[in-house]
Amino acid sequence: MSNSKQILESFKKRKRMPKLYNFHTFADPGCPIALSGPFRDNIQQFLQQCGEVEDYNIDGMPIWCTFLVHETKGLVIPLYTIEETAKNSFQPYCDQCRCTGWSHHFVTRRKYHMIIPVDDEWTKPLNDGTFDMHTHLLHGLIHCNGFGHLLCINGMEGGSKFLYGKEIMDLWDRICTNLHTRKITVEDVSVKRGMDLRLLHGIAYGRPWFGRWGYKFCQGSFGVTGEKYERAIELLSSLGLDQIIQDFCSSKLYSDVKRIIYYYRDTSESELVTIRDLFHFMLSLKSRGLPARRSPPNSVLSICSRSSARKIVQNKNVSKRKNGRCKNFTTLASNLDSRWPMKRMQYVAEVVVDALKEKKAANGGHNCGMSRQEVRDAARMRIGDTGLIDYMLKSMNNVIVGRYIVCRDVNPQTRVLEYTIEEVGHNVASVQVDQELDLVVLPQDQPQAIIPGIDVYSDIAYLYNNVLLEYQNSEWVDLAVERVIDSKQFVKEWLFIDEPDQLLRFICRVIPSLSDLETEFTRGYPSGEHIAVPLHLTLGELKEVVQHAMRDTYYIMERIVVTEICGLEGVEDGEVLFGTVESGTELCFRALGIDFDSELKYEGGADNWTVNCKCGTRDDDGEKMVACDICEVWQHTRCIGIDDYNTMPPLFVCDSCCAALAPPRTIQPSFEYDFESLEACYNY
Repeated sequence: MSNSKQILESFKKRKRMPKLYNFHTFADPGCPIALSGPFRDNIQQFLQQCGEVEDYNIDGMPIWCTFLVHETKGLVIPLYTIEETAKNSFQPYCDQCRCTGWSHHFVTRRKYHMIIPVDDEWTKPLNDGTFDMHTHLLHGLIHCNGFGHLLCINGMEGGSKFLYGKEIMDLWDRICTNLHTRKITVEDVSVKRGMDLRLLHGIAYGRPWFGRWGYKFCQGSFGVTGEKYERAIELLSSLGLDQIIQDFCSSKLYSDVKRIIYYYRDTSESELVTIRDLFHFMLSLKSRGLPARRSPPNSVLSICSRSSARKIVQNKNVSKRKNGRCKNFTTLASNLDSRWPMKRMQYVAEVVVDALKEKKAANGGHNCGMSRQEVRDAARMRIGDTGLIDYMLKSMNNVIVGRYIVCRDVNPQTRVLEYTIEEVGHNVASVQVDQELDLVVLPQDQPQAIIPGIDVYSDIAYLYNNVLLEYQNSEWVDLAVERVIDSKQFVKEWLFIDEPDQLLRFICRVIPSLSDLETEFTRGYPSGEHIAVPLHLTLGELKEVVQHAMRDTYYIMERIVVTEICGLEGVEDGEVLFGTVESGTELCFRALGIDFDSELKYEGGADNWTVNCKCGTRDDDGEKMVACDICEVWQHTRCIGIDDYNTMPPLFVCDSCCAALAPPRTIQPSFEYDFESLEACYNY
């Protein structure tokens, strides 16, 4: 039975038929309803007119379902809306608000989860753990004040059999616009074929993948500001293709990098000068759905040697063995002249070996490669210093660590740089040791030449992994890439608009007493609330509307009493608004009864913690942190050189407290980039 028949049959049993809406036009202006008020009112009207109340709940929270019909595929897609109240919630605070700089927002009385489950769950009830699942095709959370977060979106790449990510994102954006949300954040961790899209699309388009819907930089981790993020994108995007070819001339990747760049330069009708031009053109080819090439073009053959070209054309499975040299890790590390001590580098190497061994064991003992990103992610589970991880991954090629050889080569099928592992003396033929040079000599297969144009995304992935992430001898490129990767929080804002209709609209702020202002708003003052009222309303009635809106929105304002409007103290309550107050302005109201003693006060929680990290971070950004046991100030574990959160020392004392307790050491190693010095050195 098809999914649409199953859903319709379930409603026949309940003796009622649901309303059905077209997936691609739902929430267009006026479709299915026209909404003109603030979000807290619009969501109630939306649920009453477009939602079907389910006959079950989740932990006492009511559920509505809106059925959307995919016009071309004939699917009935359920969009669930769950109302969660702060009073009865197991998690009344909002981690997303805390990590996006909204810790100072007041806890809202209600928040709404909008969920489209994964395809296989469309005909099943939601379960109790649905808020914590990351497999939903869509999961958005919107507070009743109009601020919210896009928590999860998964299209074809994320497990859906029917819906593309762009289709789902279009739907979400229409819903947010139709319901008059104010700001929506998203943590962009989207990945395609192992590539972080915020880096790939940032270079190709100057914005993340979510940027096509208007999402912009909100907050970076590890002290990355909007200015630093934009500068990093600008510098990476301006990398010249001729310069890249020149910088890789001494690398074994030179031929493949040059071959890919030349192929797409020859294919493009316009001149490709920078890596932004190249990525933009390659992604445009993919979006057009060009057919895959079955044979290499002349431009590929023209830059290959005659022998290589002959092998490609004849498609012979011939490989030549040549001697490759593997250096012992201790010798390699001692010659690196690194700022990290030998012990830390040795630990990283062992972690990489362990990850490769686990992957090989999981594959039944057969050697299967891990991409650089996969190795990096595995290492980050045990090591917090990503700069050290990246530094070591660049150096680990044909390196012996203990009883194992770590090799790095290009997968001929995926064209992605991969790491593999072999045990010395096991499955490695004719291993020779040169005692004088401390080298191990072993035979290696000559890698097959890359044939561009067969799979555009494979070519993009090759350049992404081998150029961007493994750029030859350039610290500023590494730093710029790290800054973009560390920029995950993006936000879209719907500006306040005074629409030309028969309503007056205001932004209303409640101002407490002067003593409360000094003691309670140290983190910043929350945004004012939007209200829409008729033209004939009086000033006294406006106070009641604002009072009701605040009581209905925030937990600590349940008993608030609005006393006066700032600037209109001498105006009578019976005065009509129209002609007295200009629509579209911001009004401040004095009020009594705000419960600042309530535990459910700020979305960031009740703890009054302090963040002061050397990277410049002054608020929680969602990354791993540790607090000094003396001053209780929080810092990133990565920034202070702590590799593994699970092996934290029983007592941690920050540098400032150490300096106060004991005289400073003569030599103190630095485990992180000196960002300011590096910027000055490279004009970055």
